[in-house]
Amino acid sequence: MSTIVYGIPNCDTVKKSRVWLSEQGVDYTFHDYKKQGVPAERVDAWIAAVGWEPLVNRQGTTWRKLDEATKAGVVDAASAKALMLSQASVIKRPVIEREGVVVSVGFDNKRLSELASRLSA
Repeated sequence: MSTIVYGIPNCDTVKKSRVWLSEQGVDYTFHDYKKQGVPAERVDAWIAAVGWEPLVNRQGTTWRKLDEATKAGVVDAASAKALMLSQASVIKRPVIEREGVVVSVGFDNKRLSELASRLSA
């Protein structure tokens, strides 16, 4: 069974999630947006699973640096996907998948605990 953590290595939330997963004994693969890019087909799957709104990090520095026209243009799944593919840092991190299913967007202790308990059962 595979767990994949998608994110940027220097992101504090990604670091926290990776440490937490390691402490729980969860084996995972890390997918670095900066080195490997954002997989477009996974963005489609994430949007289908959780919607586009939770994936766009409107609190982050990348979002705040966008011009107002770009921000205003993010109104649906297609426009959000285009932004996420062009500006990987705008994706809320990390996105964690288990067997291709989104387990968590951001550090969600409850959802990660559920994942860890399923793996140890």
